[in-house]
Amino acid sequence: MAITRRKKSIPFPSPDASDKSYEALIRLWILRLLVPLGGSRELIVSYGYQHDHLANYLGLPSLEGNFDIKPAMAELRKKHGQAERRRSVNAIPEVLAKNIERYSELLGWNNVDKAVIAFAVLMETDPRLEVACSTIGSVPTARLIDVLSGVLGFDRDLIRHSVSPKGSLSESCFIKIDPSVARSLAAKITMLSDETSDRLRYFDGDPFELLRDIVAPAAKAELTLGDFSHVQNTLDVLHPYLERSLEHKNNGVNVFIHGAPGTGKTQLSLALARELGCDLFEISSQNEAGDGINGYGRLRALRAAQSMLRQRRAMILFDEAEDVFDGGWTHLREKGSARSQKAWMNRLLETNTAPVIWLSNNVECMDPAFLRRFDVVLEMPLPRGRHRERLLDEACGDLINATTRNRLVEAHGLAPAVVQRAARVVRSIQDVLPANRTSAILEQLIESTLEAQGHGGLMTGEAAALPESYDPRHIAADVDLAEVSAGIMQAKAGRICLYGPPGTGKTAFGRWLATRLDVPLHAKRVSDIVSPYVGQTERNLARVFREAESDGAVLLLDEVDSFLQDRTRAQRSWEVTAVNEMLTQMEAFSGVFIASTNLMDGLDQAALRRFDLKVKFGYLRPAQAWDLFEVLCESLGLLVPDESTRTAVGRLTTLTPGDFAAVARQHRFRPVASVSALIAALEAECSIKKDSRKAVGFI
Repeated sequence: MAITRRKKSIPFPSPDASDKSYEALIRLWILRLLVPLGGSRELIVSYGYQHDHLANYLGLPSLEGNFDIKPAMAELRKKHGQAERRRSVNAIPEVLAKNIERYSELLGWNNVDKAVIAFAVLMETDPRLEVACSTIGSVPTARLIDVLSGVLGFDRDLIRHSVSPKGSLSESCFIKIDPSVARSLAAKITMLSDETSDRLRYFDGDPFELLRDIVAPAAKAELTLGDFSHVQNTLDVLHPYLERSLEHKNNGVNVFIHGAPGTGKTQLSLALARELGCDLFEISSQNEAGDGINGYGRLRALRAAQSMLRQRRAMILFDEAEDVFDGGWTHLREKGSARSQKAWMNRLLETNTAPVIWLSNNVECMDPAFLRRFDVVLEMPLPRGRHRERLLDEACGDLINATTRNRLVEAHGLAPAVVQRAARVVRSIQDVLPANRTSAILEQLIESTLEAQGHGGLMTGEAAALPESYDPRHIAADVDLAEVSAGIMQAKAGRICLYGPPGTGKTAFGRWLATRLDVPLHAKRVSDIVSPYVGQTERNLARVFREAESDGAVLLLDEVDSFLQDRTRAQRSWEVTAVNEMLTQMEAFSGVFIASTNLMDGLDQAALRRFDLKVKFGYLRPAQAWDLFEVLCESLGLLVPDESTRTAVGRLTTLTPGDFAAVARQHRFRPVASVSALIAALEAECSIKKDSRKAVGFI
């Protein structure tokens, strides 16, 4: 019954007779672990051998008959003495020796370091040594030094220095000695990655090729720095700074690039490396099996790459930096690796030998204590204005019509990668699509992606483009809009609040003014800015004004009452901070800012004082309504209306330009066949307004 308690193990492979020196080495190490280091107490017990195959490999007495510990122990000591006498012929496998020598040249390993790394590799790749190591019980760090000294035959002080945190092995991160672990040798000593030992042991190749599962050459750039003119101001500093840093081999050079997915952060990094004529290596986020590498594992890979690249003209790309800098720790999840080891991380950022470009989709992951240690912080904005127009023309200009182009130019949250992927799909099936369908299909693909990302669909109608028939003379404003626009064109600045009922042309005026100024229009909706997260609405407001300032654009903010409500009525602190941020941004903005609202009464009084001009938009005056009626009749192909019709139109006292636009849209699926039908349609639009003042009667 006792024999059934013995540990079963997988039979060892047959020894490689062609490598006798290695066989002698592995046998010597095993015997040292078992005899002078005491592992025999785990191997040989009262009822037999704990590890049958290890005993068989060493040629210990069989278990037939009554088992006696003493002869087994005596035989084990005898074999150990024989192995010690033959130790001069010991050698590690040829491939492993070559690889260790290659890394030694890069990393400065001495003979002790090379012996320790060889032992760690063979412990993971040779099942005989692995089983022998398991016979060593608890291994605190002091005991580990004794074990390595006893197995490898080096002085304890040399071993202690080799495995210390400041030793070459630890600095290179090829092995890690975890002071908090003591349960076994295998757990105490961990390699750089799960594949590192196998690659060092069996693959004869370039050092970086052996580590391609964690550090790999980056892909070739598809774009040039000329494609990033929208961040040229930062590039004017970043490019020469990196050039000088590479030239003088400066330490502690770190660049942080953040922005929404698909904005071109990686392509900018690749373009920078190509322009600088340097190698770029990327720290992998998953291994070759497709399994993710945790943040700490990626930082170890970064340290290893830094050690290997110290004499090379190269930079390192660390994508998905939120893996290590995640600042959103809660009791439900662990802190990011950087936050849990701040001192270690700070030292890495201050001493790295090769410049590192860190990429992240969200700057919120960054602890300010880390952020201030980056030399350059660059936000990659979504392409806007003329830059987006150029992007669309290059990626899909031959696939879309003018209407789709206008909608895509105005689309919120549209990243270059989304456009390029949609264009690639359409081009792949273009030969089976009707020529007049490519634009609609590409628009559909992009809109689906935007909605999935939470940006909403593409804007259509008046929200997407200025109607061709737009004329400010058809706006019932309390000031001369032509005179106002002329003044703004001359001053290139102004803060204007447009208020009045819906459909009176407030948004359309902003678009018309941007067209007159020949500058981009940044039209923002409440959903583009408001966030449920504390402080994010304020940051979004700051970003919106900053982007408009950068592009020299007219900033049009609709439903501004959402941000400028009277602070005396606020019930929550964030309602006040949003108003304060809005006021701050308004005062600092040097361009043209147009805010529109349907609810003037609820605006904060301090906010109203900051507008240079408040313009009331009202219902159409009779002459304006009649002009628009004649224009619409002509566009619909109706007979020229007579004076009686003019009287009927004059009775519709709540008409707006939006009503005419709505009826024109209805005509596409509900044709307006006569002048009387047109009046009826306009009357229906007026009747649903809460403050309708339409006259009774109809001619």
